[in-house]
Amino acid sequence: MRFSKLLYTTVLFISAGTLGLQAQDTKTTDKKKDDKTIAEEIEVVRPYKPVLAEAVKLRRSPDLNDIKTYKARFNYALTDRKLELNSDINKLQAQQLADERQAALMNNYVKAGFGSATTTLAEAYINLGRDEALQAGGFFRHFGQQGKLNEQKFNQQEFSVFGRSIGDQFTLSGRVNYQRNGLAFYGQDPNNSFVNANPEKQAFNFFEAEGEIASKYTTDENALSYAAKLNGYIWGDKFNAKENSVVLNGYLNKRISSFNLGLATSVEFGKTQDLNVSVGNNLLKLNPYIRLQSNGVKINAGINFVQEFGAFSETRIFPAVTADFTLIPDYLQVFGELKGDVNRTSLKQLTDENPFLNSNIEIQNSVEKLSITGGIKGTAGPGFGYKAKVYHKEISQMPLFVNDFASPYKFDVIYDFGNMKLFGVEGEISVQVSNALKWTGKLNLENYKPASETKSWFKPQLRVSSNLLYNFNDKLSFNAAVALQDDSKAKLYTAKPVTPYVVPDRNNETVVNVKGFVDLGIGANYKINNKFAVFAKANNLLNNTSNGRFLYYQPIGLNVFGGLTYSF
Repeated sequence: MRFSKLLYTTVLFISAGTLGLQAQDTKTTDKKKDDKTIAEEIEVVRPYKPVLAEAVKLRRSPDLNDIKTYKARFNYALTDRKLELNSDINKLQAQQLADERQAALMNNYVKAGFGSATTTLAEAYINLGRDEALQAGGFFRHFGQQGKLNEQKFNQQEFSVFGRSIGDQFTLSGRVNYQRNGLAFYGQDPNNSFVNANPEKQAFNFFEAEGEIASKYTTDENALSYAAKLNGYIWGDKFNAKENSVVLNGYLNKRISSFNLGLATSVEFGKTQDLNVSVGNNLLKLNPYIRLQSNGVKINAGINFVQEFGAFSETRIFPAVTADFTLIPDYLQVFGELKGDVNRTSLKQLTDENPFLNSNIEIQNSVEKLSITGGIKGTAGPGFGYKAKVYHKEISQMPLFVNDFASPYKFDVIYDFGNMKLFGVEGEISVQVSNALKWTGKLNLENYKPASETKSWFKPQLRVSSNLLYNFNDKLSFNAAVALQDDSKAKLYTAKPVTPYVVPDRNNETVVNVKGFVDLGIGANYKINNKFAVFAKANNLLNNTSNGRFLYYQPIGLNVFGGLTYSF
C-alpha cells in the first residue's frame, strides 16, 4: 500500500517535468529559427549621429524672481503694563535735516583793464576764511590816466590790510592803509594870461593805522556800552610839506530802562610843517549827554565842550541836541538837530578836495558856531526810501581856495573871517523796483552869504548826483552815473595881496565865472562763468574838455576802458 502511493507520486512528478521540458524546448526552437535568419554577422563602421527628439518650446518667459520667502521666527514677550488714560497732546519731535552743503566761497577777485587816455587799472581784493567772527584781508588798487594837455597825468595807488575779531563780549578791529597820489600842475589859460611850459610834478604819500575795540550789543536794559578808537597818520608831499596826526576817541554809555547816560570824548594832536609854516594844532572834545528812547521817540540832549590848545588856545561850549520822532512806523519820521563844533583844518583834508595846492599854506581852525537842521525820512513802500532836510549854518574862518598871484595854476587857502551864513536843502531818493533795477539820486542846493569875502570861492550852489543799476539777466548788467555841478566863482588878484592875508581888498581882485559841467558815465559787466567776467566803462560821454571844477584845470575828455575780472 505504501509502495503504491510512492509509485503513484513518482509517476506524477515525472509527468509534470516532461510537460515543462516540452514548453521550454518550443521556445528554444523559436529562438534558434531567429538566429538562423541573422546568422551572418555584418559590421558597419560610421560616425555616431545621435538623434534627439524635438524640443518642446515654452511660450512664456521664465520667472527670474523665484525667491523663496524667508519667514523668520519671532519670539514675543508680552509685558503686563497698566493702561493709562491721558488726553494731553504729545510733543512732536522735529526731524533733523541733513547738513546743507556749504557753497564755494567766491569772495576774492583780481581785476585788470586798460583803454583810451592811456588808462591802466589793476585791482585785487582778498578776504581770508569763512568764519564771520574772524576776518582778515587786503585790498590793492592802481588807476592812471593821461590827457592831451602837457603833463595832464593822474595816477593813484592804494594798499590796505584789515582784520576783525568778534568775541563774546567785545569786537576788535584794525587796519593799515597806504595811499599815493601822483599828478602835475598842468593848468593852462586858454587866453594865455600866463605861461606854464614845464608843469611841476607833485606826489602825496599818506600812511595810516587804526585800531578799535567796541562792546557787543545786548538787550539788557542796564547794559554798559563802551568803545575806543586810536587813529594816526603821516602825510607828506613831494616838496617840504609834512603833517602828522594822532586821534583818540572814547565812548561810554549806561542804559537805564528807557534812558541812556553817556560821554563821548576825543583828543586830537596834529602838527603841520612846511618851509615857512609850523603849526601845532590840538583839540580836546567832551560830549556828555542824556538820551530818551521810547515808543517812537528818541531825544539826545547834551553839550559839546571844545578846548583848543597848541598854536591856538580857546575854550568853547556848544549845544548838542538831536531829536527823532516816528509819526508813521517805517513810513515817516521827523528829525531835527542843533549843534556846534570846531573843525581842525589839515593839509590832508585840503589836498583831498583840491590836489593843486601851493606850498606854505596857512592853517586855521574853522568854527561851526550854530547849525540847525530839520527834515523827514522814511519809506513809501517796498524798495522806496527817501530823506529830505533843510539846514542853516554859521561858520567863522571858513577855508576857501584862490589862485595864487605869482603862479595862477596853484591854489592858496584864505579864510572868510567873520560869520559866513549858509542855507541849504538836501534830498536823497532810493528806488529799487526789483533785484534787476535800482536807482539812487541826491540833490544839494546851497546859498552862501560870505562874511568878508565877495563870494564863497569855488562853492557851487547846485550839485546833483545819480546812479542807476540794471541787471538784464544773471550774466549781463549795466550801470550809469551822472554828476552835475552849477557855476561857481573864482577870485584873481590884480596885484600881490598883503601878507598875512586878513581883510580882502576888493580893488585888488576880479571875479571870474567858472562854468558848470555835466559828467556822464556808463558801464557794463558780463559774467562768463562763476570765475571770469569782462567789464567795460566809458567816462565823460559828453566829451567836456573845457569846464572843470577849478579854474584853468580842464578835465580829460571822453575815455573808454575795459578789462577782465577773475574771482576765486
